[in-house]
Amino acid sequence: MKQKSKKLALLGLCTAAAMVLSYVESLIPLFLPGLKIGLPNVVIVFVLYQAGWLSAAGVSLVRVGLVAVLFGNTLSLAYSFAGAVLSLLVMGLLKKVGFFSAVGVSVAGGVSHNGAQIAVAAAVMRTSQLLYYLPALIIGGTIAGVLIGIAGGILLRRLPAADLLERH
Repeated sequence: MKQKSKKLALLGLCTAAAMVLSYVESLIPLFLPGLKIGLPNVVIVFVLYQAGWLSAAGVSLVRVGLVAVLFGNTLSLAYSFAGAVLSLLVMGLLKKVGFFSAVGVSVAGGVSHNGAQIAVAAAVMRTSQLLYYLPALIIGGTIAGVLIGIAGGILLRRLPAADLLERH
C-alpha cells in the first residue's frame, strides 16, 4: 500500500511539473502559429519509460484537461486532447517495440501530435487547406521531438537509481 501511495504522489508531482512546463511554454513566442516546443513531453517521456504507458497516459490527459480549464478553452482542449491521445498511442507502441530510443519515440510523438491537431483543425474549420501547413509542423515536430527526447533521455539516465516510479 505504501508503494502505491508513493507512486501516486510522484505521478501527481509529474503532472504538476508538466502543467508548469505547459505554462512556461505558452510564454515562449515562436515564429510559426500553432507550433510549440512540447516542454511537457519531457515529463511524459520520463513517465512512459519509468512507469509505463498507463501512467504516462494518466499524467498527460490530466495535464491536458487541467491546462485547458486553467489557461485555455474548449477548442484548445479538443486540439490538445487529440494530439495527446495520438501521441501517447504512437509513443507507447514504439517504446513497446523496443527498437527506438527515447529520442526516436519523442520525435514520433511530436510529429503525431501535430498531425492530430491539424486533423482536428481541418475538421473544425471544414477545410482541407490546413493540410498544406503539415510539412512545416512535421519539421517543427521533428526538431522539437529531438530536443525533448534528448532532455527526457538525460532525465532517465540521471534518475534511474532512484526507481522513482518503478512499476510494481
